[in-house]
Amino acid sequence: MSVESVYTIFNPSDSGDLPTVMELKNKFEKGNDRTKIEGMEQLISLCLGGEPCDQLLMHVIRFILPSKNKHLKKLLHFYWETCPKYSEDGKLKQEMILVCNAIRNDLQHPNEFIRGATLRFLCKLRDPELLEPLVPSCRLCLEHRLSYVRKNAVLAISSIYRHNPNLIPDAPEMIQSFLVVESDFACKRNAFNMLARSAPEKATEYFMQIKDQISELDELLQLAIIEHLRKVATEYTPQRALFVKTIIGLLDATSPSVKFEAATTVALLTTHPRALSSAGLCFLNLAKNEADNNVKLITLDRFETLRGKLPDTFHVLIMDLLKVLGSSPDLDVLAKVLSIAQKMIVKRNVQEVVGFLTKELARSGQQDTERTKYRELLISAIHSCAIRFPEVAPAVVATLMGYFNESATSTAVDVVTFIKEIAELIPELRSVIVESLLQAFDDIKPSRAIRGALWVMGEYSSTPETIQSSWHKIREAVGDVPIVASEQALLDKIEDQPDVAEHTSSAPRVNADGTYATEASFTAQAKVAPSSRSHLRSLLIVGDFYLGSTLATTLTKLVLQFSKLSTESPNAMRAEAMLMMTSIIRLGQSHLCLVPIDNDNYDRIMGSIKVLGGLGTDVEPAYLEDSRQAYARLAAEDPQKSQTLQDGPAGPDVDDKVMIRQLAAAPKIVDDEYTRDLTLATGEITSQATKLDKIVGLSGFSDAIYCEAVVEVHQRDIYLELLMVNQTNETLQNVTLEFATIGDLRLVEKPAPCTLAPNAFHSSRASVKVSSTETGAIYGTLSFDKPGASGSEIIILNDLHVDIMDYIQPANCTMLAFRNMWTEFEWENKVGVTTKINNLAEFLQLILKATNMGVLFPVGDLSNEDCNFLSANLYARTLFGEDALANLSIEKTDEGTISGHVRIRSKAQGLALSLGDKVTSGIPIPSPYILTAFSSKSPIKHT
Repeated sequence: MSVESVYTIFNPSDSGDLPTVMELKNKFEKGNDRTKIEGMEQLISLCLGGEPCDQLLMHVIRFILPSKNKHLKKLLHFYWETCPKYSEDGKLKQEMILVCNAIRNDLQHPNEFIRGATLRFLCKLRDPELLEPLVPSCRLCLEHRLSYVRKNAVLAISSIYRHNPNLIPDAPEMIQSFLVVESDFACKRNAFNMLARSAPEKATEYFMQIKDQISELDELLQLAIIEHLRKVATEYTPQRALFVKTIIGLLDATSPSVKFEAATTVALLTTHPRALSSAGLCFLNLAKNEADNNVKLITLDRFETLRGKLPDTFHVLIMDLLKVLGSSPDLDVLAKVLSIAQKMIVKRNVQEVVGFLTKELARSGQQDTERTKYRELLISAIHSCAIRFPEVAPAVVATLMGYFNESATSTAVDVVTFIKEIAELIPELRSVIVESLLQAFDDIKPSRAIRGALWVMGEYSSTPETIQSSWHKIREAVGDVPIVASEQALLDKIEDQPDVAEHTSSAPRVNADGTYATEASFTAQAKVAPSSRSHLRSLLIVGDFYLGSTLATTLTKLVLQFSKLSTESPNAMRAEAMLMMTSIIRLGQSHLCLVPIDNDNYDRIMGSIKVLGGLGTDVEPAYLEDSRQAYARLAAEDPQKSQTLQDGPAGPDVDDKVMIRQLAAAPKIVDDEYTRDLTLATGEITSQATKLDKIVGLSGFSDAIYCEAVVEVHQRDIYLELLMVNQTNETLQNVTLEFATIGDLRLVEKPAPCTLAPNAFHSSRASVKVSSTETGAIYGTLSFDKPGASGSEIIILNDLHVDIMDYIQPANCTMLAFRNMWTEFEWENKVGVTTKINNLAEFLQLILKATNMGVLFPVGDLSNEDCNFLSANLYARTLFGEDALANLSIEKTDEGTISGHVRIRSKAQGLALSLGDKVTSGIPIPSPYILTAFSSKSPIKHT
């Protein structure tokens, strides 16, 4: 670790206003050690604030320097670092000779702590006149009996040689000799780092001497050697193979950090398949053995990047990857593993993978309901295997059919959705799917799953025998018809029981399972046999008439298909279907149903009755052809489906350039990649133009102090590089910047007070932590004291608003996941739209640019002039893992404008409000937005 990257945070005790020079002199002359410590802290604060305090230098030398108190000696090191050491003519002050002599005495002190602390202090000195007489003492410290002194002596010599090489010209040779005879690993690590920085060729020579013993070295020294080899690999091309071989040997080290760095370095230095496979296996072992979920995600990301270099080689590691599933219950880790695994499946391993996922699915089914989402991920992975490799589809269908009786609605719906897609994309399995679906139909509980199963039966029952089987299964599920008469007979039977006659009531009650009971039946429920009612019939009775309309559509499809495929007369089926449909309508209009049938479902059922009655022959193609064609287009346009169907990554284009590494210029590939990673990790601004673009003026040019800030946003942190300029001819004291925040922002680092000389500059830094994606603001004041003024003057600074677009990026998800989140999220922000823009595509792009969201599914061709409507689903994900959903519904008006609304939903109120503000600021919208909180269990009511 470089000494230059180490800083000391000085936090003196709060003792009110800083004392005067005379008060400090009295503390140094007459005070005890505690008083002197307080005075030294105050003196250092004055020096950091810009006060030179030259009058106190001799008092410090006289009264503080001779002290044996270790705390005072530490404060002295801080003072020597901050105090002015040169006079106005640029020459070293005479008093510093005494200081230099005291430092030399400390370097020869018998106490090893004082020696070590003094050597660490020398790492911060840059003055050659002060350092020159101290070099011999530093050399002697290399031979000290204690390793604490020796390792700090190496750091001091390294710092002196790096900044003043003429003071120790033989430092590399001296450290190399020291490295050969040294036995302490910490000292050897510091010495090797010094050689790697200052004399890489000597560090390489030392590596060549010990290359066979590297596995026995200390962890820190191994990390230093790996870092050195990574940097010099491009310069020592003949030895590169030896470097890689040595680092591969460290993949089996005991330290996880050494394994990680070794695997990362191997990935940078070579493209050999065996070497990359070893590095990938090392990443997988780390992901499996380490308990921290962040470590698992990082190593999995590295493995995925490595896999992208040789996708045809890494498929042999898929079972090692799947073993990570059992090492963590975290859903992000599980989703990451399954996502990578789906890209590594090939024909040679698909059977093994499906078998493993099936066992994992059975094991997860025995867990509690919190594992529901994990089961959904497993079902999705198994389904993708069936789509890509039809040979495993029969086994997959049999496996998925066993999860129709899941208590979790989403799992059963996922199964039906995937069964529909398999039936559409693999025609030869349709008969098997329909047959399996008929066997499992009685176990399907959720209404959405039953609707999907009915659709499959109506679309893919392609033979008279299959149609008859589907018909009998549906007829059995509907039960006795008319429904109203049979249910009323059941109620009458319950009321006639002798022990409940005194409690009869005309108002029926509905039990939790959909059965009816009177007030008397509740008291005598033990004597009533449980109802054999199917799930479909129970849902119809409690008022699910959307399921009833789906049932009517399925019956119509079956009758029409049977009339085309069979020579038998379909009149009996037609009449029975019409009876079931009219029975559903009568149920919705009767007193038995608590929820009356709505007009939409009523019209749909009546339309099916008219078709079966021969009054709607012109709409028969809508039942037999258009429905399946619409679903086929939806399955083909699904971006995730098209990506899943690919057997591997897309190959290079025929016009792509062919890169020949041996003929290219000698770029430092390793350094560039490593530097890029460090830049991304630290958020460093590499372009001066980019930095200038981020300057924000906080005060005016006419104010006494001009203040500006460079705003850097790095993930969850906001850094403010502040610059203050004294625009007066007076010295301004106690210049203090005070910041406060609004929203989920927290001030972490506050600028320290300072003193500004006339026309002087001062730089400081502030740090703000962001905890959520919500519109926030940073505001502050700048106060200072003028000479002779009775009070402080205050400048009100401009506000800094946090742009949520830095935390939002477009994402993708399945339609089922989008619908589930749309139902579950608690906040909706509805923004009315009225604009003079008359192009739907242009308006959509404007919305996407304003909100930084992405279109979830293709919206089709909007260039057609006859297209007057647009409805699109938008989705984005924040850096904090928050999901943002939006639905854009707009239409062209007769006046040539566009009107409609944008509905934004999120789990948190702040995100919904912030995106609504982005929409209103990006597009001229006259009507205010409406914020509504709603429950996922009740209808949404806008206020």
